[in-house]
Amino acid sequence: MSMASAPPMSASPRDDAMQLHRAFKGFGCDATTVVNILAQRNAMQRPLIQLEFRTLYSEDLNKRLSSELSGDVKKAVLLWMQDPAGRDATVVRQALSGNKVNVRVATEVICSRTSHQIQQFKQAYLAIFGAYLEHDIEHQASGDHKKMLLAYVAMPRYEGPEIDTMIVENDAKALYKAGEKRIGTDEKTFIRIFSERSRAHLAAVNSAYHKMYGHSLEKAIKKETSGNFTYALLTILQCVENPGTFFAKGLHKAMKGMGTDETSLTRIIVTRAEIDMQYIKAEYHKKYGKSLNDAVQSETSGPYKAFLLSLIGPNH
Repeated sequence: MSMASAPPMSASPRDDAMQLHRAFKGFGCDATTVVNILAQRNAMQRPLIQLEFRTLYSEDLNKRLSSELSGDVKKAVLLWMQDPAGRDATVVRQALSGNKVNVRVATEVICSRTSHQIQQFKQAYLAIFGAYLEHDIEHQASGDHKKMLLAYVAMPRYEGPEIDTMIVENDAKALYKAGEKRIGTDEKTFIRIFSERSRAHLAAVNSAYHKMYGHSLEKAIKKETSGNFTYALLTILQCVENPGTFFAKGLHKAMKGMGTDETSLTRIIVTRAEIDMQYIKAEYHKKYGKSLNDAVQSETSGPYKAFLLSLIGPNH
């Protein structure tokens, strides 16, 4: 019996490997088939397909994808084929090295990840690139921004829901004293609290601050800090409340105005597809009055478009 009639989700990794191989053969690659198969496979299935491909054809699937695909769809698929820690490591390494250093991208990834995710991608960073994340930050970032990133990647943070209201109030007061209450800002206090506290705790600090001083901590940060340091603090703060909103904003920014920032589009969709895409879609729709699907639909084309739409999943 042929497998062709079976629904795609029931395909075996071996079957996928064979279909991919068929799509590569002949003149020009059948990118649509490649995209359709890989976008539908989860983090458990993708490494198995790679294994089968190597077993059957004695070659590396990623190398083959790299030579068969091109442009944006190639970058997106190759990023997707990595495990989450490897993906984050790759994105941050590219942002911190090479001729186009983009410290802001590195900041987005580092400051939006949980403590556990950071520990994992630090290990991947060393394993894949033979380099320490801290060294690259040391070289490329500067000032308080650098101190913030180094503290953030070094500190193991608690990830549970419990908070201590006494410490929450003390932190809110300390941030007020370190920022708005004085002339000049005591950045050390911001760095300490933002790098040591859990997400649940910082969310509580955020609302305590609002209650005590009549406006948001976000507003205070914008007033009292500047540049990439501000961006790091705001990224942490926004991801404490709701990473979905933070990434919806990032996607909107990548698509608004003339031209599309495909690198950001790829990075956010590929790295969040298996984490919180449903939330991002909901937030996007709420904030911008149209679905993420429709936005991507009108801003992209070809197999790249098909791939991203497949990762986003249907409108609900």
